[in-house]
Amino acid sequence: MTLDSLNDLLARADAWRLGDSDPSAAAELAALIASRSEAELRERFAGPLEFGTAGLRGVIGAGESRMNRAVVRRATAGLARYLLEHVPNATSRGVVVGRDGRRLSPELAEDTAGVLAAHGIPALVFPDVVPTPVTAFATLHLDAAAAVMVTASHNPPEYNGYKVYWGNGAQIIPPHDTGIAAEIARVGPARDVPILSPARARANSLWRDIDESVGRAYITAILAEQRHPRDGARDFPIVYTAMHGVGGRWARDSLAAAGFARVHLVAEQFEPDGAFPTVRFPNPEEPGALDLSLALAEKTRAEIILANDPDADRLAVVARRKDGTMVALSGNEVGVLLGHYCLTQTEPRPERPSVMTTIVSSPQLGVIARDLGALYDETLTGFKWIGNRAIEREQKDGATFLCGYEEALGYTVGKVARDKDGVGSALVVADMVAWCRARGVTVHEYLEEIQRAHGLFVAMQKNFTFPGAVGAATIAKILDGFRAAPPARIGELAVTTVKDYKTGQGLPDPSMPRSNVIAYELEGGSRVTLRPSGTEPKIKYYFDLRETLVAGESLAVARARADMRLDALAASFLALAAERGQPS
Repeated sequence: MTLDSLNDLLARADAWRLGDSDPSAAAELAALIASRSEAELRERFAGPLEFGTAGLRGVIGAGESRMNRAVVRRATAGLARYLLEHVPNATSRGVVVGRDGRRLSPELAEDTAGVLAAHGIPALVFPDVVPTPVTAFATLHLDAAAAVMVTASHNPPEYNGYKVYWGNGAQIIPPHDTGIAAEIARVGPARDVPILSPARARANSLWRDIDESVGRAYITAILAEQRHPRDGARDFPIVYTAMHGVGGRWARDSLAAAGFARVHLVAEQFEPDGAFPTVRFPNPEEPGALDLSLALAEKTRAEIILANDPDADRLAVVARRKDGTMVALSGNEVGVLLGHYCLTQTEPRPERPSVMTTIVSSPQLGVIARDLGALYDETLTGFKWIGNRAIEREQKDGATFLCGYEEALGYTVGKVARDKDGVGSALVVADMVAWCRARGVTVHEYLEEIQRAHGLFVAMQKNFTFPGAVGAATIAKILDGFRAAPPARIGELAVTTVKDYKTGQGLPDPSMPRSNVIAYELEGGSRVTLRPSGTEPKIKYYFDLRETLVAGESLAVARARADMRLDALAASFLALAAERGQPS
C-alpha cells in the first residue's frame, strides 16, 4: 500500500472513530491508528458490514467491517426509518427484540431497543436470553411489525449477528432486505443516531418487557405439533445438549411437558456461555462437538441424542440402531423422516398438505410428496425462502404447511415459527421415536421403510475455497464455463434437465427469485448442483444420487452400491469442473 493510500485508510478509520458511539470501540481504533496497523485496519475497513442474509453477521470488533455497537445502532436506525415508511402502524405494533448468550449480545440488544424507542417504535424486549425460534414465534404472537434477534447462530465465539424478521414472522427477503440496506446507507455516524436509555424508554412506554406468557404459549404451540402425544412408549432415555447455547431450559421443559421423563442433560454444555469452553466451533455438525453427548449416551444407554446449536434454531440427531450402535442422521435424513411422518401421521389429513425444502437438499422429499399426493416446493438456499414460500402457498393455494427443512440441520414443523426451530423439531423427533418404539422399530428402521417405498437417496457435498479477488474470479470462471458448455452427461448418467437459477433456464416457476446456482437433473432422479457460498470464498458442489433397492436386498448392500456410484458421480463431475477452470 502506498503512503497516500495508507493515509487515506487512517483518515477513514479516524472518521469512524470520531463518529463511534462506543468509547471502548473508539479507544480500540485509536490504538490501531496510532500504531499504524495497516493490515488490521484494512480488514476492519474493507467496506461496510453487508446487510445480507436477513441481517448482519461478523467478527466482533471496532470498525465498519466488524460487528459492534456502532454498526448495530446505524442498522437499527435504518430499520426504524424503513418501518415508519412502509408499515403505517409500526408505532403501535412495535418490534420484538431477542438475544442469545454471546459476548456483546446484551449491549447490542439494548442499543437496538433504545434506537427503536427513539424513533417512536415500541421495543418489545425479552428480558433474558431466548432461542431464535421463540423470537420468531413472538413476532406473530404479539402481532409485531418486525423482530430483531441478536445472534450469530453456530459461528465461532468471536462472532455476533443481527437477524431481522418481518411482521409475517419470517426472515426478511426482497424488497425489504434491500430497502432496509438502502436506509442504513443513508444513516450518518453512530454518535448522531438518536437513542433512548432503557429507563427513559420505559418511562415513555417505548420499552416493554415480554412476560413469561409468551414463552408458555410457544411451549403449548410446539406440544400441539406432536402426532402421537398420548403414545405410551415414552419411557426411554434421551440425551440432550444445548451446546452452551440458549435452548437448554426450553428443550428440557417441553420434553418434560410431553411426558419424556428420562432426559439426560449434558451438564457441561447446558448453561449459556458465549466462550463455548468445550467446543471450538459450536456447530453440532463439526467433528468432536458431540463427544460429551455420545459419552453420556453410552453411559445412560440413550435411544437418541438431540443437540441444538447455540441459538437453538438447528438440531442434530443421533439414534441407536437395532445392533446397539449410535449413528448420526444427516440433515437430509432427519428432514425426510419428519416430512414423511407429518404427511402420513397428521390426523385429520389436510386437503392440501404442503412440504418443502431447498434446491441443495435431497430431492427425496419431493418424491415422497408426489407419491403421497402433497404439494412440494424447492426454494433457494436459506430458511427465509422456506418461511416466506410457506406463507405464500397458504395464502394463494389454501395449502396447509406441515414441514420444511434444509440439509444444514434446519427444520420446522407446522406454523409455530416461520423459521427453522431446533426446539420444536427436537420435540417432534422425540414424538416420532416414541411412535416408532410403539411399532417395535428403531428410527433407522423407519427410515429404511421410507427408502424401500420411495427410493434410497444418498448425498455428498464438496467445497473448494478460493480466497481473494483471484479466487472470486476463479469461481466465476467455473460457473461461466458450465453455462457456456453444459455437459450432456455426468459419468454414467445422462443430464435430463439443466436448471439455471441465475438466468431462469429450466425452472418450473419463472417468477422464482434469481441466484447464481446451476443444477443438473440426471436420469433416474439423481442431481448435481453447484453454487458459490454466500458468506465464504467457496464454491460448493452438491451430489444427490438415487438408488433402487432390489426386492429382498439388505439396505446395507444397496447403500454400499449407492455410495460407490455417488463417489463415481462426484469424480466424474470434478473432472468436468477441471475442464472449465477448477484448479487441481
